[in-house]
Amino acid sequence: MGDELIDRALQIALRAHAGQMRKAGDIPYVEHPVMVALKLAKHGFANEVIAAALVHDVLEDTNFPESELRAQLGDEVLAIVLTVTEDKALPWEERMQGYIEQVRVGSVEAKAVSLADKIHNAESLIHAHHDIGAAVWKLFSRGKERRVRFNEEMLAMLTQTWQHPMLAEYAALIEQLRALPE
Repeated sequence: MGDELIDRALQIALRAHAGQMRKAGDIPYVEHPVMVALKLAKHGFANEVIAAALVHDVLEDTNFPESELRAQLGDEVLAIVLTVTEDKALPWEERMQGYIEQVRVGSVEAKAVSLADKIHNAESLIHAHHDIGAAVWKLFSRGKERRVRFNEEMLAMLTQTWQHPMLAEYAALIEQLRALPE
């Protein structure tokens, strides 16, 4: 299951996220999972991890069936995706704490997808702040302070449970987020 797995994952991401836009509103959503997957490919992760990155938000943000994801991409990819899928039925604070715990006990592969996801989210937020200024914080229901605190908690957990060069990149981005005006 080499490149075909990645191709199937990309097709699913394109179909599932069709018409969705990023929070800043001017970028097709599918760019995000593609950038997460590219970051993981650059670091030499296996095709299953790259495929999971491409579909990491499909269950969380679309109506794509879990059973079809399993049938198309297999149990290993599905397990990674389930680990990085938030329970949107919970209030934000509980959802974020639950997410941190899921990733804490998750596989190295799930930690990699989560970390690459958080890095790209931080990069996107910094770019959006450059484009629209402090108004970017209004796009998030919990504002700057809670958003930064969540990233700090993610970094602390990942640093305690796993080591990878991407952690330094994430730490530097969190510092940049902290410095952005409100």
